[in-house]
Amino acid sequence: MERKRSVRRHRRYERPFAKKCKDLCRQFIAFLFSNVGIIGLVVSYTVAGAFIFRFVEKRHQMQVRLDVIRIRNETVSKFWNKTLQLNNFAEAEYKNQIRDELKVYQKMMVKFIQRGYDGEIYSEKWSFAGAFLYSLTVITTIGYGNISPHTFEGKLTTIVYAIIGMPLFLLYLSNIGDIMARSFKWIYANCCLCRWCPGVAKRRAERKRLREQLRGEYEEGVEEEEEENQIEYGENFDAFYRQRASIVSAMSGEGTDAESEESYDVQTVTVPVTICLVIMVGYICGGALLFCKWEDWEFMDAFYFCFISLSTIGFGDLVPGDKIYRRGDGTDLVDEVLELSFIFCSMYLMLGMALIAMCFNLMQEEVIHKIRTTVRTVKYILRCDR
Repeated sequence: MERKRSVRRHRRYERPFAKKCKDLCRQFIAFLFSNVGIIGLVVSYTVAGAFIFRFVEKRHQMQVRLDVIRIRNETVSKFWNKTLQLNNFAEAEYKNQIRDELKVYQKMMVKFIQRGYDGEIYSEKWSFAGAFLYSLTVITTIGYGNISPHTFEGKLTTIVYAIIGMPLFLLYLSNIGDIMARSFKWIYANCCLCRWCPGVAKRRAERKRLREQLRGEYEEGVEEEEEENQIEYGENFDAFYRQRASIVSAMSGEGTDAESEESYDVQTVTVPVTICLVIMVGYICGGALLFCKWEDWEFMDAFYFCFISLSTIGFGDLVPGDKIYRRGDGTDLVDEVLELSFIFCSMYLMLGMALIAMCFNLMQEEVIHKIRTTVRTVKYILRCDR
């Protein structure tokens, strides 16, 4: 009897299936918006967008190319018919008729260009590689403009895709940039600010000497003004004294040095602006060298492309297309190939924008630190003048 009751109690406290599904969904959502999950979410979202845009726009592009081939063949046939109808002695009439046909052909070609025709028959811009690059430029707001949707479905899909994708990519930049900033500060603190480095020891000795000098000046000034301030402030003299002491301690860096000697906090370290600028310029130069090799560009053109891309300006006058969209040999209408350089290009853009966000974060902390130090110094000078 007691055994049956224990079994019933055990069954009674089991969680229902709906609650288990709810907990699993909550854990899955929390993982998606974690640091690792957000990277996978951005990559998966871009890959899904590549398949969607390829499915929506590829049929339209194929139809445009078939129409161009048809119009070209019809125009050639018209030229041949005009040649057969007129003899060689009617040169003026022949030229006039050919000129009229060429005007009609030019107007048709302009319409095809507006529909997305780029002058190539055996090339495919809406391949998986091209669609992936388009999806990436949409959510990163680069927008080269070399690929654009021309159907109603494609334009509507781009609007919805951008509304969801841009906040997602901003979340990626915020999380990954913050992680990279903390990691770089740890590397900078342990490699460039170690206690055994001669330059660091020299700077600490200089700060210690300056602190002792400011403390001596402060004590001399307090002894002279103690009686006057005690009469002026009365009961609030102790609070005034503590405030003055905290100002001197903050300005001279006494608290910071004490913490560095006992419990050194890496996250309180600020990275100089010059190092951040060197990192950004070095990353752009490295990308320029890679694109010089992949795209046969000059170094200045590749450097210009990397800067325009990472700053999300994206003029679109230079686009890595020769290695991403490879022309066919003419046997098939489309020859698709996924180049390895395309993967490196996508990784370069995603990692580079996160690196730029990291550098901006570090430079912001450095500027705020400098401003606070300047404000504290000015306050101390003004109080000493009183």
